Amino acid sequence: MAAKDRFHSAVKVALQKEQWLVTDDPLRLDVGGTKFEIDLGAEQLLAAERGTDKIAVEVKSFLSDSPLTDYHAALGQFLNYRLALEVSDPTRDPYLAVPVVAYEAFFRREFAQMSVERYQIKQIVYDPIQEVIVQWLP
Repeated sequence: MAAKDRFHSAVKVALQKEQWLVTDDPLRLDVGGTKFEIDLGAEQLLAAERGTDKIAVEVKSFLSDSPLTDYHAALGQFLNYRLALEVSDPTRDPYLAVPVVAYEAFFRREFAQMSVERYQIKQIVYDPIQEVIVQWLP
């Protein structure tokens, strides 16, 4: 089992505060002979006619000295997880969870915004101290 991110439990609590049911911790996939472990799988009941909204969340802390290096690793992991989900569980939307400090300091930069848009990265911006979701970004 892979090591959990430092803020894993804070994101899990934040999702639960927003009425998400955490169904998998971690969400395990086996695609093309490769095993994946995405940090969290969750679902939320929507209006009766729409069914259930399902997500897969990869939690990142961005605590190293280089947010760009952290982003490179997170981007590669996110893109591989998204592909694995397309094959094995296409009903789940993948999200990258980033702390609000990293969002403000790195993800608001022009390059980061271009990259997020190009690679269509859905984000959950969270506050690890308050254990709340600050923003959902499509």
